[in-house]
Amino acid sequence: MPRGTGPDFIEALARGLDVIRAFGPGRPVMTLADLAAATGLARPTVRRILLTLIELGYARTDGPGYALTPRVLDLGVAYVDSSGLWDVARPHLERLVARTNESCSIAQLDGSDIVYVARVAVPKIVSLAVQIGTRFPALATSLGKVLLAALPAGEAERVLAEPTRSGLTARRQFDDQERDEVLREVRARGWAATDEQLAAGIRSVAAPLRDGDGRVVAAINVNAHAAETSMDVLLEHHLPLLLATAGDIGADFARLAAVPRVIVAS
Repeated sequence: MPRGTGPDFIEALARGLDVIRAFGPGRPVMTLADLAAATGLARPTVRRILLTLIELGYARTDGPGYALTPRVLDLGVAYVDSSGLWDVARPHLERLVARTNESCSIAQLDGSDIVYVARVAVPKIVSLAVQIGTRFPALATSLGKVLLAALPAGEAERVLAEPTRSGLTARRQFDDQERDEVLREVRARGWAATDEQLAAGIRSVAAPLRDGDGRVVAAINVNAHAAETSMDVLLEHHLPLLLATAGDIGADFARLAAVPRVIVAS
């Protein structure tokens, strides 16, 4: 990963994050040699970082291999909690799920990927498992199309030049002209849909979530299994409910931002 050059940059912290990020799809358990090769760090440095993570409860070891523990999820949950996103969106997501009988999620853009930050799921067999923190290549998802379309001119091309960190190759690939056409269409109509572009059997529709100033801060979707839900049902029944829900969440964001904050000295 790129390194900072300022006098306040903490190299040890950056190296610790490098080790955490080295674990990924297909690499749940890694040896000291694996991690040194993946991060470019010396083995003694990686060992000290792993021992620190183990002592703090973020990693474990079983013989020669090392693995992360579920406590690492606390780092992502801390972001969601601090943003207030989940508290605002949860009741709306739950109502939308009840009315569509489909799983609904909220995601934000991170490089060329989307990252799920909130989700209410309906138990169904799908080809890809999704949880908080899951990454997918943005352009192949309805959530990603909405978020990419909201970027300033030229920014989407720069963002999509970054390699995905999802560990997944999307079923549908886009050339530059197709990408630009898709994003223009999303901007024009205000929502996005995908039909088995990320993986077989998965179709979805998404809409932007805006803050009180009208800026797109996230995207919300309804996700369906292609064998159970047609595109007609997705667009004619679920989409109007989704758009109304996105508007309600945005209104709550605006109300929350308008509440005066009073800091009381202790």
